[in-house]
Amino acid sequence: MNNNHVIIIAEAGVNHNGNYDLAVKMVREARKAGADYVKFQTAVPELVISSIAPKAEYQKETTGNEQSQLEMCRAIHLPLSAYAPLKQVCDDEGIGFMSTPFDLVSINTLEPLGMDYYKIPSGEITNLPYLRKIASKGRRVIMSTGMCELDEIGAAIGVLTGGGLQLDDITLLHCNTQYPTPMADVNLRAMNELADRFGVKVGYSDHTVGIEVPIAAVALGATVIEKHFTLDRNLPGPDHKASLEPDELAAMVAAIRNIEQALGDGHKHVSESERPNMEVARKSIVAATDIKKGDLLTEQNITVKRPGNGISPMLWDSVIGTHAVADFHRDSLIRLS
Repeated sequence: MNNNHVIIIAEAGVNHNGNYDLAVKMVREARKAGADYVKFQTAVPELVISSIAPKAEYQKETTGNEQSQLEMCRAIHLPLSAYAPLKQVCDDEGIGFMSTPFDLVSINTLEPLGMDYYKIPSGEITNLPYLRKIASKGRRVIMSTGMCELDEIGAAIGVLTGGGLQLDDITLLHCNTQYPTPMADVNLRAMNELADRFGVKVGYSDHTVGIEVPIAAVALGATVIEKHFTLDRNLPGPDHKASLEPDELAAMVAAIRNIEQALGDGHKHVSESERPNMEVARKSIVAATDIKKGDLLTEQNITVKRPGNGISPMLWDSVIGTHAVADFHRDSLIRLS
């Protein structure tokens, strides 16, 4: 595997709208697009949302005001019993399974499924009992940091490491939780501040429209990219409008894989692909006029021209003042012996 391999998480979330068959289709589309993982959201809505919790403004814009946040989430979440079969579908399709738990019961439901990572959403980063429960499972963690100040992130990391996790087990995702995120609020460079401040791997969870920002995040050093996708942006539900459709997801994955290769090893050197061009593009010391054997070589009878398979112009001072070892026609390569 490429050392620059970025983990790409296709965030299905709740874009299945509570329909298991739709969730299965999303698994297959994520696999076809080339994502490493497809991720869902696991919750018992009554354990996550109170009856008085308001909707976010973007949720009101996409789903209206008729339902409460709790009613909306009841309608779009799968039952807990659906996740073991979904994990099996992922195994059969050859794509990693992930799901974000939003409550303690959901953590216990997902634990037997053997996920590679627990994904902590931005909204749970200040939830002490939740963080302790995640840490107690001893699995690697990917934690989004939307709506967070640095001290809140540090406190959450402290809970996780206090519960037994190592810093190497934790990846922080820079994130903005507005759907869609305005470009002026993306602040991609903050991702590198997270790496410097906390000494952990970093990535980016994207809620902008389009694919250019996650691609840029990879160029800046993201090791994980998470991006919402949907089968159809016109489907009802809170997150579809800010999600990629399958062909866009595939385009994002392909672009990220290209950037992975383009990042290289970080050392400046001549690549094998460009080596043949050295003779074509570089220059050598050549005769500026016809020169007779024994003539003094001066700035008047030699010059520098392509190709680059003769004496390097960097040796110009060593050639000036010597005598021609043979007859040289104009434009022929000068030889010293």
